[in-house]
Amino acid sequence: MIKRLFFLLSIVALLLTACTDNDSFTTDGSYRLTFSKDTVRLDTLFSTVPSSTYTFWVYNYSGDGIRIRNVRLERGRQSGFRANVDGTFLNPVATDLEIRDGDSIRVFVEVTANENMQDTPQLVEDHLLFTLESGVVQRVNLRTYSWDAQKLTDLVVSSDQTIDQTKPIVVYGKGIVIEEGATLTIRNTKLFFHDGAGVEVKGRLVTDNVLMRGDRLDHMFDYLPYDRVSGQWQGVNVVAEAQGVEMTNSEIRNANTGLRCEATKVELEQTIIHNCKGHGLYAYDSEVTLSNCLISNTQDDCLSLHGCQALVNATTLAQFYPYSANRGAALRFAKTEKPLLLLCTNSVVTGYEEDVVFGDGRDGETVQFLFENTLLRTPFVDDADAFVDMIWEKPTDEVQGTKHFVKVDETNLIYDFRLKDESPAKERGMGWHGE
Repeated sequence: MIKRLFFLLSIVALLLTACTDNDSFTTDGSYRLTFSKDTVRLDTLFSTVPSSTYTFWVYNYSGDGIRIRNVRLERGRQSGFRANVDGTFLNPVATDLEIRDGDSIRVFVEVTANENMQDTPQLVEDHLLFTLESGVVQRVNLRTYSWDAQKLTDLVVSSDQTIDQTKPIVVYGKGIVIEEGATLTIRNTKLFFHDGAGVEVKGRLVTDNVLMRGDRLDHMFDYLPYDRVSGQWQGVNVVAEAQGVEMTNSEIRNANTGLRCEATKVELEQTIIHNCKGHGLYAYDSEVTLSNCLISNTQDDCLSLHGCQALVNATTLAQFYPYSANRGAALRFAKTEKPLLLLCTNSVVTGYEEDVVFGDGRDGETVQFLFENTLLRTPFVDDADAFVDMIWEKPTDEVQGTKHFVKVDETNLIYDFRLKDESPAKERGMGWHGE
């Protein structure tokens, strides 16, 4: 009985000693906190638009407990940063926090930056200050870049209108509707479309030096900006009998379907359509002209022509969509109630699959096509009248598929579809020439 009582008293003493050690806090200034990040870099964002939430950890490896007298932002509310420290919002400070030896707390950071009255992204910076009970002040740097933008919601263009500005435009709601009989001309402008927004053309759209993309400037993962993720916005839809679309030196990227048109006219020159969750360019019963263009990486077909009269020259169709093995073709063509007329010259049509070209057979009436001085990744077709001076690409060729191009980084999804010097297509002046 005495031995058992002695044992129990020993256990209690050990527990009391442990509790006492664990509850010990120091005011010695040599004891410091450790941060998982000394600098928290938030992604570039549009001013007045809230950022995503970023986090970091605060560890106590000092050997004793540390009390934090307060945590505050050095610039208060002026910078637009907000923080939550271990469940406590800074309003404007958080006080009387404790971190026992070997323990940690988590910090959450967001920002909504003020307008900076500049046309280019500007650095927004602050510091999160941790004042310890010892009087020591430790700091974590917070930084982002803020970009002023004009905001448009459900813009309806009912008469001729021109947009020409260096300040980016963020488009909300359903986006932009160009009414019948009206022309919207966009020059030298970047348009960033929110999820669900797009362009509907009932009249006429003309662009020159224009970028259209999604409005997410942040990252899905550290290595993957949202700009490399398809399906960020609706794209451009040209309804039947619209006057059409003319795009020069422009780019559509990360849309659902980049450009869809029916019974209309489409002229693209030095234009890129890239990284779409649907088609790149889908045309039905339309007149289509592509000159020195790039259409690449789409879940459905890069270029899909149905009952069209189409001229494709010095264009690259590159089907290397990374998010699904069930990709469409690089080029698809077929008749409808109207005949299919296709002239494809000086172009490159390639992709991952052994055959990336699908079309109705030539009959001289409802389906007519001519490919000349063009690289096609498809089995050889014995028709000298329809295929002239061709390069028939095979998976066994030394330079084939991705090896034609300056950069295809399949890990980080970075692409440069200009042709390498060693590509046989470049020697023959085929494909998109780039900038």
